[in-house]
Amino acid sequence: MYPTVSDVLALPVIQQGRATVVAGAGGLDRPVRWVHIAEIADIAPLLRGGELVLTTGIALPDDPAALTRYVGELARAGVVGVVVELVRHWSRELPAALVAAAEEHALPLVTLSRETRFVAVTEAVVGLIVEAQVAELRAAERVHETFTALTVAGAEPAEVLREVARASGLPVVLETLGHDVLAYDAAGADPGELVADWAARSRAVTGTARTSYHADTGWLVTVVGARGNDWGRLVLVCRGEPAHRQVVIAERAASALAVHRLVARDREGLERHAHRTLLTELLASSTTPADLTARSSALGVPLQRRHLLGVSVRPSAVASARPAPTMATQEVLRDLAEATALAARRARVAALVGVVDDISVRALLSLTPQADAATVVRRLAKEIHQAAATAPKALPVVIAVGTTVESVSEARRSLVEAAHVAKAALRTPDGRPYHRLDDVRLRGLVHLLADDDRVTAFASRELGPLLARDAAHASRLLEALRHFCEHGGNKSAAASAAHMSRTAYYQQLSRIEQVLGVSLDDPESVLSLHVALLVTEIG
Repeated sequence: MYPTVSDVLALPVIQQGRATVVAGAGGLDRPVRWVHIAEIADIAPLLRGGELVLTTGIALPDDPAALTRYVGELARAGVVGVVVELVRHWSRELPAALVAAAEEHALPLVTLSRETRFVAVTEAVVGLIVEAQVAELRAAERVHETFTALTVAGAEPAEVLREVARASGLPVVLETLGHDVLAYDAAGADPGELVADWAARSRAVTGTARTSYHADTGWLVTVVGARGNDWGRLVLVCRGEPAHRQVVIAERAASALAVHRLVARDREGLERHAHRTLLTELLASSTTPADLTARSSALGVPLQRRHLLGVSVRPSAVASARPAPTMATQEVLRDLAEATALAARRARVAALVGVVDDISVRALLSLTPQADAATVVRRLAKEIHQAAATAPKALPVVIAVGTTVESVSEARRSLVEAAHVAKAALRTPDGRPYHRLDDVRLRGLVHLLADDDRVTAFASRELGPLLARDAAHASRLLEALRHFCEHGGNKSAAASAAHMSRTAYYQQLSRIEQVLGVSLDDPESVLSLHVALLVTEIG
C-alpha cells in the first residue's frame, strides 16, 4: 500500500538534490508510511513508525556517542530512513559515527548535496502514498467483485483456488482442520513440492487470529468457515510479507469457500468432495499422473508403488428389469458413498471414494504390494454390504471390481472396467458379494464393447425388423424373444415367464421367425439374437 524508500529516492524532487545512499542500503525496500521534517535530536518518542525523516542536521550533535544514540532511537521507533541535507551543518560528508550507526541498524541514510525544499519532498511523497492507497482500494474492490461473482455462481473450491492463484500469483492450498489437503493450485510451482509432507508441516503452523502471516514458513493462513463452525484453512505460500491485496484475496476467497460449503453441506461431505474431484479428473484424463499422485497422497491415499483396483458400487433396488436402470437419487448415492468410505476404513483399505455420475459410487483402492487383493476385496465387499444395509436409506448393492493395475496411468482402465461389470451384473443378480469381469461372462463382454459402433450396427441388423414391427403394430415380439433367450430356448418356461399360454406364445415365436427370416431352432441364430438383445439393453 505504501511506496518504498527506494521509490521516494527516485522522485525528481529528491534526484534534483543529488541524493546519495551512504549507509543502510539493505533497507531501501521498507515502506514509507509518512514523511516527517525533524531538526531536534530527541524526536524518536514523537514518532509512530514507518516515517522517513528529513533533516538539515543543524540541531544534531557532533559527539559520536550522541549521534550513535540518535540513530539507535530512530531505528527502535521504526523509522525507515533518514535524509540529511549537506548544506547548513555538514557540508561535505556526514560524521563517521552517524554513518556507522545507520549501517549497523540497516537504516537507510541518504545525503542531499544540494539545497532541497523539504515541503516539496513532503508533498511528493504524500502524493505517492495517496496514489498507492487509492490503487490498493481499487484493487481490493476488483477482488471483492470477482469473488462475489464466484460466490453467487456457486463456484467449486477448485475454481475459487484457481482465481486465488491467478490474482495473487501465489500457490494456494485448502486444507481441513485435520490438515488433509482438499484442493490446491500450485500457480506454476511444483505440485509435489507444494504438498509434500503437508500434514506435518501444517501442524507446526498455529495461530489465534483468523488471518495471520507466519514468516518462518512463509504461509499466509486464514480460517475458513462461519465463526463457531470453522472447518478448514486457506494457505497462501509467500516468501515475503504479503501485500495488502494478497491478504484481501485470501480473506475474500475464504468467504466464498465458506458460503459454498454452507450451500453444499447437505449435499456432500468435505472428504467426499475432494475424493470426487480426483476421481472425476482421473476418469476424464484431465490431470497428470504426477499431479493426481501428489493430491491423493495429501488426502492420505498413496498411489505410488501400490496395486490399484477400480471399484463400482451400485444400488440394485433402483434398477428395474426392463428398461435399463434408472438414475439413483443423489441423496441415495451420497449415503452409499459415505457407507463405502466407512467400509473402507473398517477394512483398513486406503481408497478414494466418491460419486462421479448419477448411477454409482466409484472407488479406487490402493493396496500395498504385499497385500492379497482377493482377501482385501472380500473383506471390503462384506463391509460395504453391511454398511449399505445400515445406511439412512438402506439398499442392497451390487459391487464390481476391475483388474488390478500397478500405475496411476492405468487406474482409469480399472475404474471403467468395474463400471461395465457392475452394469452387467445388475441385470443378472446372483447373490455374489462382488463381481469381476469373468463373473459376468458374455454380458460383461458386451458391456465392454458397447461403445463400438460396429456392435451397435450388428444389433440393429439382427433386431431392426422386429423393432419396426413392434412399433408399427404395438406388438411385443421383442419381449417374447427376450424371454425365449433368457430361458435358454425352453419354450414352456419362457411362456410362463411371459404370462402367456403356450399356444399364444408359440404363435409369437413363429411370427418372430417370419419377421426376422431365421429359425429359432438354430443355436447360432439364437446366440446372435441374444447378443443383439444384450446390446439393446445397454443402449
